[in-house]
Amino acid sequence: MDFTSKITSGLAIAGRGGLVSAAFLMGVGAAQGAGSYPTVAIVDYVYGCMKANGETPAALANCSCSIDVIASIVPYERYETAETFRSLGLQTGERGVLFRQSAPAKSAVSELKRAQAEAEVRCF
Repeated sequence: MDFTSKITSGLAIAGRGGLVSAAFLMGVGAAQGAGSYPTVAIVDYVYGCMKANGETPAALANCSCSIDVIASIVPYERYETAETFRSLGLQTGERGVLFRQSAPAKSAVSELKRAQAEAEVRCF
């Protein structure tokens, strides 16, 4: 059973809004579903995705699919690096410039954006 199926069936057990509970009830581990992505990173991504796309079972399935696709393209270490650059790049002024305009930042964020675009095509 893949990650999406586990979460979707877990939602039926936990009820609406029980995403985090469903993930823990189903025993989703870092080695399952999304490769070597930690459970917290998976749930954080799916939660944020659902907030942006609606808190419905369809959004849950789409968002779970999306992180599975991203995980199949980008190893967790590079995902974490890109998310860090993107987060720190939100700082204004000179503090954020390094995290927005450096070659490593651009490369990492670009790789993540390509994976997200692929996930969008496959899952939504």
